[in-house]
Amino acid sequence: MTQSLNDIVNVTVTVAPQSVANSGFNIGLIVGKSTVITPTVRLKLYNSTDDMTSDGWAGTEPEYLAAQMYFSQSSRPRRVAIGRWDATGSETSAQALAACRVKNGDWFPSYVCGAVKTDIVANAAYIETATPLATYFYDTKDTDVTAGTAGNVMQTLQGAKRHRTFGIFSSTTNAAAAAMGYAMGANTGLANSAFTMAYKTLSGVQPEDLTTTQVNTILGYAGNVYTTYGATYNLLVQGTMADGVSFDEVLNLDILTNEIQTAVINALRQGPKIPQTEDGVSLLVSAITAPCENARNRGVIAPGIWNAPPILNLRTGDALSTGYLVLAETIASQSQTDRDARKSPPIYVPIKMAGAIEHVVIGVVVNR
Repeated sequence: MTQSLNDIVNVTVTVAPQSVANSGFNIGLIVGKSTVITPTVRLKLYNSTDDMTSDGWAGTEPEYLAAQMYFSQSSRPRRVAIGRWDATGSETSAQALAACRVKNGDWFPSYVCGAVKTDIVANAAYIETATPLATYFYDTKDTDVTAGTAGNVMQTLQGAKRHRTFGIFSSTTNAAAAAMGYAMGANTGLANSAFTMAYKTLSGVQPEDLTTTQVNTILGYAGNVYTTYGATYNLLVQGTMADGVSFDEVLNLDILTNEIQTAVINALRQGPKIPQTEDGVSLLVSAITAPCENARNRGVIAPGIWNAPPILNLRTGDALSTGYLVLAETIASQSQTDRDARKSPPIYVPIKMAGAIEHVVIGVVVNR
């Protein structure tokens, strides 16, 4: 009888748990009242409008037409989520968005077909607090916007400082779905893939014939418009949220936040433990460094001068050679209460955004 080698060499194979995957931030949600999707199912993912047709969509529904605009952009997105607004049960559009968020946490921007001003304002308020993080795109052709009438939807959202709402003035139905499609198609996560929404072409959207005053009125509300410049270029301007912050900044900081959170969770769950020592803190710092490197690789952050208040040993005026630092307070500085609670010392991640040039002043000096 052959004896077992286990008596001499006992090998145990331990497979580490799979890392938690984070959202790609490249799926948009389109919500409408059509009955193809039941309230119970609530949301479905599709790779194309052909997929929608195969699933029973006739091709005339508002959600289908919005998805056509979404998928027709030059940077074509890979997937779309279609959600149901159960209007038969007196459900509001904001409640429909919330139900879609419960059903699926992967979509990032959202668009609601047929939303009017009251819906838009309520949707924007919900999205501001949604978890996981999300954004909201809407379009309006209300002439009180271009007329600068007090209380118009863009002025209302600007006054509420909605950080997660992107509005476009357009007479083209589903223009915001087109803008959303461009953003989701462009957000590939690849090297040097960082982008802005400014000056992009929106397929299927007709440029607005507006006066300079009307365009400036829209931009003054931190709104967006697709119009003609120089008699040749049809451009989306300016790519901002209702509080004036650029969409790409909101997107990229949300991605970085999510990736840091995911990296730290993976570090905490994969090993037997992270010791409450300087070496343990170094493990966390190392985990956080990887998402920062990803952001640098995408072109989101870049080397620059730290002009904000000091953080630990980082001083105002210091150069960030990689565009970021990961700094941690010492274990020795911890209170006994924090140590007993098994908390990490505070960790700080100062980053320098790469920003974007969207306005240029050129002086041509001629000498004869």
